[in-house]
Amino acid sequence: MGGVVAEERVDVAALYRDLNAAREAKGLTWRELARDMGLSPSTLSRLSNLKSPDVHAFMAMTQWLGVPAENFSIRPERSTDDGQTGEQPALVAQLAPLLRARKDLDAEDVDYLQEIIGAAVRRFSSSRKPAAE
Repeated sequence: MGGVVAEERVDVAALYRDLNAAREAKGLTWRELARDMGLSPSTLSRLSNLKSPDVHAFMAMTQWLGVPAENFSIRPERSTDDGQTGEQPALVAQLAPLLRARKDLDAEDVDYLQEIIGAAVRRFSSSRKPAAE
């Protein structure tokens, strides 16, 4: 029985950007970050050159960031009900690693900020939908 294989790619640039932001926020070098994730420094060097990581490295990176792997998935472009394409990552998903990396916020603070940002995004999105004729 055959299955459908989704045509998805890893958004390597976004993954690198989020790792770099979290690394800087924690005051880590790239070598220290690689060690924390159980990866070789050369894996992160390849990532900096926009080379896709293997599955093991990708999972280690997303787990270290504390975000779902889907946050870095690029699907073929398709329109959504609100007219946007499927490639635009959610704002909360983009901000989550940055919020978690902050030393002045605990997990409860991060959850609260994510709720507030999510509510604002939903409010803005609903106010921009065209009125039904």
